[in-house]
Amino acid sequence: MFATVQPPNTINSIPNDLFAAIRELKKDLNAIILAHYYQDSDIQDIADYIGDSLGLSQKAASTNADVIVFAGVHFMAETAKILNPDKLVLLPDLEAGCSLADSCPPQEFKAFKEAHPGHLVISYINCTAEIKAMSDIICTSSNAVKIVNQIPQDQPIIFAPDRNLGRYVAEQTGRDLVLWQGSCIVHETFSEKKIVQLQMQYPEAEIIAHPECEPAVLSHAKYIGSTTALLKYSQQSQSSTFIIATEPGIIHQMEKAAPDKKFIPAPAMNNCACNECPYMRLNTLEKLYLAMKNKKPEITLAEDIRIAALKPIQRMLEMS
Repeated sequence: MFATVQPPNTINSIPNDLFAAIRELKKDLNAIILAHYYQDSDIQDIADYIGDSLGLSQKAASTNADVIVFAGVHFMAETAKILNPDKLVLLPDLEAGCSLADSCPPQEFKAFKEAHPGHLVISYINCTAEIKAMSDIICTSSNAVKIVNQIPQDQPIIFAPDRNLGRYVAEQTGRDLVLWQGSCIVHETFSEKKIVQLQMQYPEAEIIAHPECEPAVLSHAKYIGSTTALLKYSQQSQSSTFIIATEPGIIHQMEKAAPDKKFIPAPAMNNCACNECPYMRLNTLEKLYLAMKNKKPEITLAEDIRIAALKPIQRMLEMS
């Protein structure tokens, strides 16, 4: 009796030259690859556009591609689908979630909103489609201060879900915001003590930080801004050394833009890679290739949620 020869598994087979294979699939699918700054460097290098949440939203809203491959986390791909209901939106790994989005369960937030009648709800884009659908305006770390400054002074505001960004926006605008107590596991893990020690080691270094960091870390920062703002600042500053208090994926673009400068990731509290987002790093070049080849995992949304979530996103884009 002869053994049956099994055909190779073509569904999950990986070519030797992934970059060439992805470029070919991109052409065949009329696809665009959008990547966040926190992705692995290989994914950043193959992407058509790299940006922060605001830039990625704007690019998703304007693309003529038939397929959007979102190298980021789930809420980002959801936003692309909200803006593009007729396009195929792919996320390399559906488990690429977000601790900040998870910290704001829809049913609990609904009760929180009902407990504060008459409040305008401004939600940070790092939230689920269900939270967006309960919001009046969406914001990003790039435009949160600008958006809050456009709201009449007598209008009370709920700001969700990030308490650290909300606290920072309140300080910058002088507004008394009602904050949902959510946070990002990456930006809360930076050690103020270790950052101070690191600056003693590099006294010429400028500390630059994302506003999702805790106040103790922000108090040491020479500059505070979104990932895009941090990238631009690092290019324009006269300093040659920087301590970066955000997810270290951004350093790849900083080094490409200013190869003569030194960029040091801010240390976490423990001796671990906790300053790397475990969700962002679930996406790999191999998974991105397979998502394009198999046209899945696909992002889908209930139409009523999508329509409700679209309105506050559109308001953000108009106000930005």
